[in-house]
Amino acid sequence: MTDETTTTGWTADEMMTVAAARQLRDGTACFVGIGLPSTAANLARATHAPNLVLIYESGCLGAKPDRLPLSIGDGVLADTADAVVSVPEVFNYWLQPGRIDVGFLGAAQLDRYGNINTTVVGGDYGTPKVRLPGAGGAPEIAASCGEVVVIVRQDIRTFTERVDFVTSVGYGTGPGDRERLGLRGGGPRKVITDLGVLEPDPVTCELTLTRLHPGVTREQAQAATGWDLAVAEGLTTGEPPTARELAVLRALEATKADGRRQ
Repeated sequence: MTDETTTTGWTADEMMTVAAARQLRDGTACFVGIGLPSTAANLARATHAPNLVLIYESGCLGAKPDRLPLSIGDGVLADTADAVVSVPEVFNYWLQPGRIDVGFLGAAQLDRYGNINTTVVGGDYGTPKVRLPGAGGAPEIAASCGEVVVIVRQDIRTFTERVDFVTSVGYGTGPGDRERLGLRGGGPRKVITDLGVLEPDPVTCELTLTRLHPGVTREQAQAATGWDLAVAEGLTTGEPPTARELAVLRALEATKADGRRQ
């Protein structure tokens, strides 16, 4: 531990957001979903990755917001972007040909092969128990980015054996499905939760617990998962947030109120 490290005083959501931010490398292009992905991406840009290129679905390329945007249509994104292009150009020129390194997504449901549901829960598509916000650009992001990072809170309802609807394909039903479907991108490489980090097994493509957050046990992770969770032989515990990461994150969170007032 360095002198920047704090051993207490962070929440599970803060640990999750910091862990997700750490996955983003300086100088890469990141297609950002709103909400938790946007918070983590902006944290990365404000700390270890100042040259991270943030791309939002609304057509804002290289956005540098000084507060957390409330939506993809928030004016702060266009005001601070290197360029603002049409939505068709974002998808047809930048995303689909594989020009974006990382896609950063959330999920309402996630299964053992990294498939995401943000469409409907329960029942069928026409008469679900819950109708969710829907796909947006997530299916294209999941299909075409060089890799995908998913950030989602882990509980038994979210981590389900099979998603009720496949909004965005992870690894389908297992090895070979992405290739069979003609998907250009590499698929989900990391799933960051409030309990730890999961990565796909290189052979089976099944999500495997590779890292726990400080203070979390593998039993807690299994109890929050709707299938028999695979655990890596070399399971590790990640580093806690540093004082700087927490300070920057909390300052970013405080800016949400500023956005609502504008």
